[in-house]
Amino acid sequence: MRVIGLMSGTSYDAIEAAAADLTFEGDTLVMRPLGALSLPYRDDVRSRIGAALPPAATTMEDVCRLDTALGQAFADAAVRGVEELCSGSADLVVSHGQTMHHWVENGVVRGTLQIGQPAWIAEATGLPVVFDLRSRDVAAGGQGAPLVSMVDALLLRGRDGVPAALNLGGIANVTVVAPDADPTAFDTGPANALVDAAVRHFTDGERDYDEDGRGAASGRVHPGLLARLLSDPYYRRAAPKSTGKELFHLPYLLDALAAEPVPDQNDVLATLTRLTAVTVADACRALGVTELVMSGGGVRNPVMTAMIGEELPGVRLLVSDDLGVSSTAKEALAFAVLGFLTAHGLPGVVPSCTGARHSSVLGSITPGRGPLQLPVAATQPRTLRVVG
Repeated sequence: MRVIGLMSGTSYDAIEAAAADLTFEGDTLVMRPLGALSLPYRDDVRSRIGAALPPAATTMEDVCRLDTALGQAFADAAVRGVEELCSGSADLVVSHGQTMHHWVENGVVRGTLQIGQPAWIAEATGLPVVFDLRSRDVAAGGQGAPLVSMVDALLLRGRDGVPAALNLGGIANVTVVAPDADPTAFDTGPANALVDAAVRHFTDGERDYDEDGRGAASGRVHPGLLARLLSDPYYRRAAPKSTGKELFHLPYLLDALAAEPVPDQNDVLATLTRLTAVTVADACRALGVTELVMSGGGVRNPVMTAMIGEELPGVRLLVSDDLGVSSTAKEALAFAVLGFLTAHGLPGVVPSCTGARHSSVLGSITPGRGPLQLPVAATQPRTLRVVG
């Protein structure tokens, strides 16, 4: 089955589209990646996303308009995915949508909202669309995140030592697959969320991120600011746990800077980058990680990855490309896999990773132009093999 996965993360800079040919061989899921596209949002759409995200106030009219604009943007990405990655022929589209709110109270997720109306995708491509993959896990008592933990567990199972997968998006999440134990996964804290917010603030919106970590490389870590940031109760909560820009946003950073003023802007960037490294390393050390496979936009920041290495001496660092999965397209490929499992009636959740009472088949399906014909149910895979 040729499946296109669509993903827009907490940095909301672009839609990532990735395609894969997926098949079962016994209890092994075989994935042949077909390529990926990164399609930046139009400036007006990106501005509207930012204006609607917490802690900003918004209206239902704004949400409706944005749901349509994002649905159309995802539809355009899906059409390009079919034409450019699948030679004009695909079987299924899986859309993560854009997360607008992840409702957490005292560590319990009460709800999660992703928008980007899938009807536009189905109309544009004629293909069935799997959407809203997080809500079912939340309804079953889970965090709804990190859902990529299912794919991480399949990919890492059987590797030597205690391997872990780390995604460095706006938020960092880790999946640890220790031998003879259930996998563990959770959000460790911010990866790029606070760094990006600081850059936008310091440049009045002229820049969106710290390119190649140059700002952080030019600054020094401010011990007082780092200590204040590390005092956040989130880091002491037990896993499973999840977070987002509902917590780690610009006002959060400005409050910290009001208490611990840092005159040099590059020192702020260095401190925020070190915060990511320390919180990732603390999580990995606590679980005895011996190998860390990194992916996400943060792998393009050599200062961030170097700091992680400094905090984790003796841990082997890889990027997911070393395992055959593009580090920038990994999340989109992961959602392609989850939608493929959904189409086959198979669960897409590891309960020990999300904290759910049980594993669930994820998402809702919007039919394409023809009758909805789902594949015959298959056996739940135990491993993932990447070929080609």
